[in-house]
Amino acid sequence: MESLRGFWDVLMSYISTPLLKMGSMQLSIRTFLYLIVFGVLLIYISRKLTALLADRVLAKRNIDIGVRQATATILRYLMIAAGFIIIFQTAGIDLTALNVLAGAVGIGVGFGLQNIANNFISGLIILFERPIKVGDRIEVGDVEGDVIHIKARSTTVVTNDNIAIIIPNSSFVTQNVINWSHTGNNVRFKIPVSVSYDSDVRLVEKLLLEVAAENPDVLRDPAPAVRFLEFGESGLLFELRAWSSSLVHRKGRLISSLNFGIIDKFRAHSIEIPYPQRDIHIRSKA
Repeated sequence: MESLRGFWDVLMSYISTPLLKMGSMQLSIRTFLYLIVFGVLLIYISRKLTALLADRVLAKRNIDIGVRQATATILRYLMIAAGFIIIFQTAGIDLTALNVLAGAVGIGVGFGLQNIANNFISGLIILFERPIKVGDRIEVGDVEGDVIHIKARSTTVVTNDNIAIIIPNSSFVTQNVINWSHTGNNVRFKIPVSVSYDSDVRLVEKLLLEVAAENPDVLRDPAPAVRFLEFGESGLLFELRAWSSSLVHRKGRLISSLNFGIIDKFRAHSIEIPYPQRDIHIRSKA
């Protein structure tokens, strides 16, 4: 027992030996262990509490999932910031003595951590302004998918192929972002159609509206419409405009379904879809 107590005293003396001095502040192994242990606990507890807030407390109030996630994330940042201040103070670290270190970190941010700082600030802008939120259908660059998570540095988007793509938050601030569900789930789709010049244009209009009416994913209100756009080089150009709220996340499926219906209707009524045509003039020299 005495040997164990002696070992303990030697260990405590070793880990309490100052390794770094900053003015009147002394940092030892014990201080670093204290910071690591309580820092990990703070991050774990903050994650659990914010998840409880978003999934239990706010969910019972029928609050939109995007609002819940944004509120929980902001509260987590505030909790972690306040918690680390308390941990530093209880560890005996005078935060005013870290001004030099803060200056060095600021220089590091200015040179080597520009992208990280940019993405973090962009994440805060997204959470406050909410141009996108969890559950939205978006397009940014070449990526199209559903937003499933917004973090401090990046946002996770899942495509229709069930592939998760991690996008830096700065992309949503500096690039043009198409948000299909920002103003609601009702979205209008435009399906271009070309028919030959010999076609009955009123019959074409009628058939296109029938295709839209027979599709269960096309809304009746707003009603679908047909537009005669122009006289093209190879045929008459029409456009079927149909609204849907059920296939916003599967727009390719809706367009394909309407195209199948259009080709079936046109073939049943002998409406010709023209091939590209070119007139070739051959000149011979006398």
